[in-house]
Amino acid sequence: MTFSIALDHIAVAARSLEEGATYVEAVLGTKLSPGGKHAAMGTHNRLLSLGPHCYLEVIAIDPEAPKPRHRRWFNLDNYAAAPRVTNWICSTDDLDVALDAAPAGSGSPMRLTRGDVSWRMAVSEFGRLPYDDAMPALIEWSEGAHPNKRLPDRGLKLTRLDVFHPSAEDLLKAFPHLGTMPEVSLRVGPEKRLIATISTPEGNRILA
Repeated sequence: MTFSIALDHIAVAARSLEEGATYVEAVLGTKLSPGGKHAAMGTHNRLLSLGPHCYLEVIAIDPEAPKPRHRRWFNLDNYAAAPRVTNWICSTDDLDVALDAAPAGSGSPMRLTRGDVSWRMAVSEFGRLPYDDAMPALIEWSEGAHPNKRLPDRGLKLTRLDVFHPSAEDLLKAFPHLGTMPEVSLRVGPEKRLIATISTPEGNRILA
């Protein structure tokens, strides 16, 4: 069976939502929109449209939420650094089939909600995805649920995402679909790192 895959959004992890939002807004020169709370993960976020099919989320542990029994996504339980782009998320039209083709450890399907929005996402029991989180999280949105349908267009667009990892070639061999997205470049580098190039009304900006 076949499945589609596309860049859906990038995640900026932060020690607090305010710290992460302040960083992104300073770099990109625009305000983020309110997001919401993820009760199952004990996290909350703010959002920013990066074009018609892509967006950015700043995500952090919600200090008002009880700690979940399982590990939080995006390795947030262990995150203590300054805000940065830590993860990328790809959408698919068939999460189960996509996971069958993905590297071992890419997570198990979990149904999640944020307010009235629902989706299925592959969540790792270890809190991290293969290749030090260079492997994207996989997500399948419910019909009409994509956040970009509700986010204002602020004139920003993600034009390029560079994903570096020492074993990038092995990841591409393990999941060749990652090489089909024109705006994504998966490349060999000394360490895992994500660099997003975003066009703004004031010119290109880099988030890393």
